[in-house]
Parts: sequence; C-alpha cells; structure tokens
Amino acid sequence: MYKTWWKILGSVLVIYTAIAGILMGVPRLPIINESIRNLYFHVPMWFAMIVLFSISVFYSIKSLSSKSEIDDIKAVESVNAGIIFGLLGLVTGAIWAKYTWGQFWSFDPKQNFAAISVLLYFAYLILRNAIDEEQKRAKISAIYNIFAFPMMVVLLFVLPRLKDSLHPGNGGNPGFNSYDLDSRMRMVFYPACLGWILIGYWIYTIRFRIRSIETKQQHN
Repeated sequence: MYKTWWKILGSVLVIYTAIAGILMGVPRLPIINESIRNLYFHVPMWFAMIVLFSISVFYSIKSLSSKSEIDDIKAVESVNAGIIFGLLGLVTGAIWAKYTWGQFWSFDPKQNFAAISVLLYFAYLILRNAIDEEQKRAKISAIYNIFAFPMMVVLLFVLPRLKDSLHPGNGGNPGFNSYDLDSRMRMVFYPACLGWILIGYWIYTIRFRIRSIETKQQHN
C-alpha cells in the first residue's frame, strides 16, 4: 500500500479535477467566460511536463558520472512521458485559443515558444535514435539534455515576456493570479496540478519498467 498511495492520490485528484472543474462555479471574466475551466487542465499539463523534464536532466547529469545504463533509461523515459504532457499542453492551449482569440493557432509568441520547447525534446529523441553505440548515445544525449533544459525554461518563461502577447502573464498582460482566480478555482487548480504531476510520474515509472525489461531481454 505504501508504494501505491501516491498513484491512488493522483487518480483521485484527477477525477476530482474533472468533476469539480465542470460542475463548480467560476468567475465571469470578459472574453474568457466559461473557457477559464481549461485552466484546470492546460496549466497542469505544463507543470507535469516541466517536472518530468527536470527528472530527466537530473538523471542525465547523474549518468555522465555513473555511466549507468539505468540512469540513461530513466532520463529518456522521463522525456518520453514529458513530451506527452507537452503535446497535451499544446492541444489544450490551442482549444482555449480558439474560444478566446478566435483561432487555434495565432502564432502568439507563447504558443510558438512552447511548441519550440517541445520540439527541443523531440530532437533529443531523434538524436538518440541516430547513434547506435550505447555509451556514446548516452553521453551525447545527456549533454544535449543538460543544455536543452535551460533553453526550455527560457523559451517558456523568459522570451514570451519580452514580446507582445495575448497570453495571460506575458507581454504586459496580467496573469490569473492578478485577478479573479478566486477560492473556488484554487480549490480545483492546486489539486489539479498535483494530480497531473503524479499521473505523469506514474506514466514515467511504467515506461521505465517496460524499457528496463526490454533492455534485459536484449542483453540475454
């Protein structure tokens, strides 16, 4: 039970988010209106992605010194899981943009830089697949990952603030913390963030176990 409590918690929080996110009241904001409910899904996807990419860069750094295949597998599988949430973040963002900005993709700086940040990690996977020798692949991809992570942070949190943007919290626009993210929304938003992060970590552990089994079978 002690090994599964966080899985149960993550599942309960996501189910709670889905139900409460639809049924509970939200502030009536101009333009955004009911679409503000997407906050419970869109933003937590990015938080989950960032946590998973953080795990990946940790194991990439560790693998450079340990030369451990296990650390390398953990690094790549956390990226694989993180990309899932990055894509979900892009999709939920595009849907939200359609209802608030009038089109799925308006080439807003936040959208563009978010897409580039996900592509950075697709490039990481392509790089790995292009190298056959295991030790060389692990070393080069780890170095790439160490540089990709700060680039991702800059793309998501720094550059959009320097450009004119429709996205809340960028280009001079106030973020949701600045207005009308009332107590009702906080009761759903914070559990949503934790729930999706736990689900993301769960996906990562499943992928890691599968890859570990496949690797052992290849070595036998």
